[in-house]
Amino acid sequence: MAEHSSITSLLIVVVVAFLTPILLHRLRLQAIPVVVAEIIAGIMIGKTGFDIVKPDMWIETLSTLGFLFLMFLSGLEIDFSAFARKPKASKKEKEPNPFIAASIIFMAIFILSYGLSYLFVLTGFMDNAFLMTLIISTISLGVVVPTLKDANLMKTTIGQTILLVAVIADLVTMILLAVFVSMNEPDHGSTWLLLGLFAFGVLFYFIGKYFKKRSFVETMAKGTVQIGTRAVFTLIIVLVALSETFGAENILGAFLAGVLVSLLSPNKDLVHKLDSFGYGFFIPIFFVMVGVNLDLRALLAEPKILTLLPLLLLALVVSKLIPVSILKIWYDTKTTIASGFLLVSTLSLVIAAATIAERINVIDENMKGALILVAVISSIVSPIVFKKLYAKPDDNEKKINISFVGTNQFTLSVARVLNEQRYDVTLYHIRQEKMELSVSDHVFPIVDIEDYSLETLEKHGAFTADILVVLTGNEEINASVALAAKERGIERVIALAETPKQVERLKAEGIEIMSALLSTTAMLQAFIESPRVARMFINKDATLHEITMNNNEYDGIPLRRFPFMGDCIIVRIFRENESIVPHGDTKLHKGDRLIVTGSNEYVAELRELLE
Repeated sequence: MAEHSSITSLLIVVVVAFLTPILLHRLRLQAIPVVVAEIIAGIMIGKTGFDIVKPDMWIETLSTLGFLFLMFLSGLEIDFSAFARKPKASKKEKEPNPFIAASIIFMAIFILSYGLSYLFVLTGFMDNAFLMTLIISTISLGVVVPTLKDANLMKTTIGQTILLVAVIADLVTMILLAVFVSMNEPDHGSTWLLLGLFAFGVLFYFIGKYFKKRSFVETMAKGTVQIGTRAVFTLIIVLVALSETFGAENILGAFLAGVLVSLLSPNKDLVHKLDSFGYGFFIPIFFVMVGVNLDLRALLAEPKILTLLPLLLLALVVSKLIPVSILKIWYDTKTTIASGFLLVSTLSLVIAAATIAERINVIDENMKGALILVAVISSIVSPIVFKKLYAKPDDNEKKINISFVGTNQFTLSVARVLNEQRYDVTLYHIRQEKMELSVSDHVFPIVDIEDYSLETLEKHGAFTADILVVLTGNEEINASVALAAKERGIERVIALAETPKQVERLKAEGIEIMSALLSTTAMLQAFIESPRVARMFINKDATLHEITMNNNEYDGIPLRRFPFMGDCIIVRIFRENESIVPHGDTKLHKGDRLIVTGSNEYVAELRELLE
C-alpha cells in the first residue's frame, strides 16, 4: 500500500512538472521563469494547497539528484571566456571594462549586504549575519542569463557586465556557503580541508584536458557509448563523494564539477544533452518539491515573518541598486536601474543556503520558507521590471562591426557590396603595399598600418570588431592573427588558409576557413552541374540571406501561420547541428538560422521582424 502511495505521489509530481511549461506557453506567461512556475505549481499541490503529495524515499532521492544536477548546471553556466574578453570600443562613447566594472560592483554589493545583514541581526530577525550576507548578495544566473539572451544583450558591454556580476556572485557565494557549513556544523571537517577538494578539482581538470585531445574520445562520444556523458556523470559522483569525505556539502562537489566541465569548453551537443537531462527530468522534480514542502499558511500566520518578507525584498533591491549606480558614468539612468533590478533575482543558491541552514539548525522551517518565498518573488519581479525599464538601442547601434585585415581586390570588393545599414566596415592596409584603392563613393575607412603584428593591430582597434576577416597574402600571419582574435573573445573569425594542416588547426579553434582553391572549385562545379543555383550567388537580386530568429512572439509558430507576406522563400532552417527542409507544419524556434531568398526589400523587412 505504501508503495502504491509512493508511485501515485511521484506520478503527480512528474505530471505537474510536464504540464507547467505547457500552461505557461498557452497562457503567454513567458515573463515568469519556468522554475518559478514549478515552485508555484508545487505550492498548489503541496502543504499549502491540496496536500496530495506525500514525500517518501523515491521522491526525496530524485529531488536530491535534481538539486545536485541544478548545482552542476549552475557551474556549467559560467562562461569563463567572458573574463578574458576585452571590451569593444564604442564609436559614440567610452564604455567600461566589463570585468573591472563587475568586480567593483560585486565588492560593493557584498560589503553593503554585510551591513544590511547586521541590521537584521540587531532587529532580531536573524541570528547569523554571515548567512544573511550570502542570502542578500547572491544572484541567480538561471534568471539573468535567459533574460539577457531574450533582450539580445549577451554580446554587448552592458550585458557582459551584468553577466559577470552574476558569475562572480555565483562563484563567491557558493565557496563561502561551503565555508559557512564548515564553521557551523560540528560533523564537518576543517575549512582548510576544502583545499583538498579544490586540489582534486585541478587534477581532474588536467586529466580531462589531456583526454579531450585524444582522437579515440571523439570516436567513443557517438552511438551507444556516449563517453562524454559518462565522463561527466562520473565526475559529478566522484566530486560529490569527495565533498562529503572532506567535510563539505555535496552541492559544492556538484558545482565544482560544472565549473570544471565549463573550463574544458565542451561542445554544444554535450551541453545540450546535459541541459536536456537536467531540466527535462531531475530539476523540475526538485523545484516542484520545493513548492510542495512550503507551508505558506503557517508561514504567513507569524507576524515576524510577515514583517521580514518586505524588509528582505527591500534589502535585495537596495544592495543591488546602490552599487550598480556606478554604471551611470557610462549609461543612462533607466539602463542603470534596469541592470540593478535584474541583479535582484535570487533563487538556486538561496534555496541551497536555506535548506542547509535549516538542516544544521541555524534557522527554523518557517525562516527557511520565508527565504525561499522571497527568492521566488524576486525571480518573478526582477526580469519583468528589467524588460519594462531597459530601453532598446537604436537601429544605428545594432550595426555589426567588421574588420578586414589585409586589403586586396577580394576584401575591397566585398566591403563595397556589404549592406551599409547592417555593417560598419574597417579595412587595415599596410602602407608599403602598392594597390589602387579607389573608394571615393564609399564611406568605410581604410586604416594604414606599419605591419600585421598583433601589437599594431591591437593599437589600431582591429580586435574590437564583431567579425574579423583575415585575408593577407601570408598563411602564417592569417593563422596567428585569427588565433589571437579568438583569444580576445571575437565570436566570428574568418581566415584564408590552404594547407590541410593549417585548415585543421584553425577549425579546431572554432575559426571559419576560406580557401580560394576550394571556393573556386566548388563554384565551377556548381556552374557546370547546377547553373541556376550558381547564378544565385552572383545575382544581387536573387541571392541567399541568413536571418536569425530572435523574436519571442514567433517562437513555436508553424510556418503556415506565420503572418509575414512578401516574396521571400525560406530555403533551409539550421537548428543547432540540424539542417531542416521547411514545410507548412515546421515550427520556428528561437535561435533558428533561416536561409531565405527574395527581393532585398522583403528580406530587409523579414530581418527586421525576426531579429
